Amino acid sequence: MKTNRTFEHFVAPVEETPLLATDAVKVDDAPLSLWADAWRKLRRRPLFIISAVMIALIIIVAIFPGLFTQVAPDNGCVLANSNGAPTEGHPLGFTFQGCDIYSRIIHGTQASLMVGVFSVISVLIIGVTLGALAGFFGGWVDTVIARLGDIFFALPIVLGALVLTQLPLMRENRGVGTVVLVLVVLGWPQMARITRGAVIEVRNADFVTAARSLGVSRLGSLVSHVLPNALAPIIVLATMELGVFIVAEATLSFLGIGMPGSVMSWGNDISAAQASIRTNPAVLLYPATALSITVLSFIMLGDALRDALDPKSRQR
Repeated sequence: MKTNRTFEHFVAPVEETPLLATDAVKVDDAPLSLWADAWRKLRRRPLFIISAVMIALIIIVAIFPGLFTQVAPDNGCVLANSNGAPTEGHPLGFTFQGCDIYSRIIHGTQASLMVGVFSVISVLIIGVTLGALAGFFGGWVDTVIARLGDIFFALPIVLGALVLTQLPLMRENRGVGTVVLVLVVLGWPQMARITRGAVIEVRNADFVTAARSLGVSRLGSLVSHVLPNALAPIIVLATMELGVFIVAEATLSFLGIGMPGSVMSWGNDISAAQASIRTNPAVLLYPATALSITVLSFIMLGDALRDALDPKSRQR
């Protein structure tokens, strides 16, 4: 039996099926760069805000100590106040030599921070230069720089500092410059390795190949295209290394091979506190707390920068 079937097709009008909001694409907005996207994420993170405020306060204390204390750290030392309790104008008490603890902490910020800043700047110059050359050119350049870095990696920082500070020139000229030089000699390989790895990841990118095809020299492409796109891990490591170098200066001063006793630094104050740690532990507690807060601030800032600049940690 044959039956006739009629099929009816219904087509909805176009105006009845509007585009959803999720289908809309803003073609006028320019895409955010890595740094703009990182800044947008950083300013919303409490970890970054807290660490940045703490570091800004530490920098202000180091540059303008007179804003925070009017007591001279050396001229105010009176033996009659030895290990004295806090009094009016001296909120943290006195050291074994009768010096104001609060004033020494404020004025000691400058030396400790200077060592960290100058060490990081010098390590960046040496480590980034050598690491970029090794990662970009490879071959015998990479081999020589890598083996040179391995030599310094084999030296523990304390043992290496003990050896270097006993050299006649350094032993006779102890100061901020000497400590910075020791930390730079022992600390540049880590920066070089991080830079080398970052450059290797970028050197074969399409935009680098395009620049080379347009006639840009190898060195020019390294400086203009590769390094700017390899800065993220370098900046993160430099931020954390600043705190590490401040701790290293305090360690060397505590052992008597860092800053001379005439220079006010947290390491020297911690070392001097050994004489009265049983009778007056506050002499050790306060400079150690200042050191810990400073180092923690830079580590927190480094963690925030790493999370913001690392594409793998971003939420899609």
